[in-house]
Amino acid sequence: MNFDIPQELSDYLIELDDFIEREIKPLEQQDDNIRFFDYRREDARTDWDRGGLPNEEWEALLAEARRRADAAGHYRYPLPKELGGKDGTNLGMAIIREHFAAKGLGLHNDLQNEHSIVGNNVGLLLMMNYGTDQQKDEWMDDLLNGRRGFAFGITEPNHGSDATHMETTAVRDGDEWVINGEKIWNTGMHKAKYDMIMARTSGKAGDGAGITAFLVPADTEGFKIEAFLWTFNMPTDHAHVSLKNVRVPHDAIFGGEGRGLGVVQHFFNENRIRQAASSLGAAQYCINESVAYANERKPFGKPLSINQGIQFPLAELHTTAEMLRALIHKTAWMMDEYGAFSVSDKVSMCNYQANRLCCDAADRAMQVHGGMGYSRHKPFEHIYRHHRRYRITEGAEEIQLRRVAGYMFGFMKQRAPKGVVES
Repeated sequence: MNFDIPQELSDYLIELDDFIEREIKPLEQQDDNIRFFDYRREDARTDWDRGGLPNEEWEALLAEARRRADAAGHYRYPLPKELGGKDGTNLGMAIIREHFAAKGLGLHNDLQNEHSIVGNNVGLLLMMNYGTDQQKDEWMDDLLNGRRGFAFGITEPNHGSDATHMETTAVRDGDEWVINGEKIWNTGMHKAKYDMIMARTSGKAGDGAGITAFLVPADTEGFKIEAFLWTFNMPTDHAHVSLKNVRVPHDAIFGGEGRGLGVVQHFFNENRIRQAASSLGAAQYCINESVAYANERKPFGKPLSINQGIQFPLAELHTTAEMLRALIHKTAWMMDEYGAFSVSDKVSMCNYQANRLCCDAADRAMQVHGGMGYSRHKPFEHIYRHHRRYRITEGAEEIQLRRVAGYMFGFMKQRAPKGVVES
């Protein structure tokens, strides 16, 4: 087996680094934009006068970085060539996302709102795979150029991880559907003109089938943003919305009647392996910074690094990072070779382990750096607060463990990779 990163991808990382130094770093320093990344970051990013929403200047800066990345041919990397992309692979995306996160906080890649100069474009990928011809004609160009998007209304106040028991319903009335219910953690609703609402249209609670996705305009009568929920890491764009007798036409259905869960599940594995790679990169950043600091910090006249109490915890974290990196690369490669649904167990392993590792590494970095580590003058508190979220929102780690156990004990099935024998 060859564990080297493919030469073409290694060369592309160098190209991306050069673009970051030439285009993104100067923009990051321009007009005091560094305030969004230094000790002022949370305050600068948050518009407290608008209830904690993201600051307009902050979002404009992110948009400009994406515009420059798109002009340089990087932003659409994972998309097909006919859409201006590079036919990027899952392995490529995992390696790029880890590489970016290992650089620390910066305009090149900011996970707090899924920003990156190499985009994920989930809405576009979903539209490519599930949109009707009419929907594609209406949406594709706007999605491709960032002029329009939709949020995801899946989670409900009384049903978090269990989407099959959702209480939101849609009932057909002639050529229309009437939707009633509530959604929570509806990220991006402060800007999104549409919300992809999951609602039960048939079957009973607990059924996987019978849930339908609807593209609902946010200005529809009866659609209301009740609140934006404040979180551990601000700003917030996570809305609680209610729908009361919201009427949408039949052609608002996205992905087919009764097949809504399949729409979102299609890209769960791809998104989760990329997110795991990002957590791994952030963890490695924390480890590297701690090692460097321990070598230069000299309390009582000796470097911190001579103490086993410093060495051993960082050695444990570094070992875990190396093992996890091998599994992430293997899993992403298998996704490319055999399909996303052939490695669901390994995606869950990567996801919960990477998110735990990142929190542990950030916590250890705070400890090694002492008082400054705890302060906002170092990035570790931000990394911890942000990545702590992923132990819940990417499928709670308990759910991920249950998935691994389900495949182990035969309660769940996944597509067997052709020609691959698993022990």
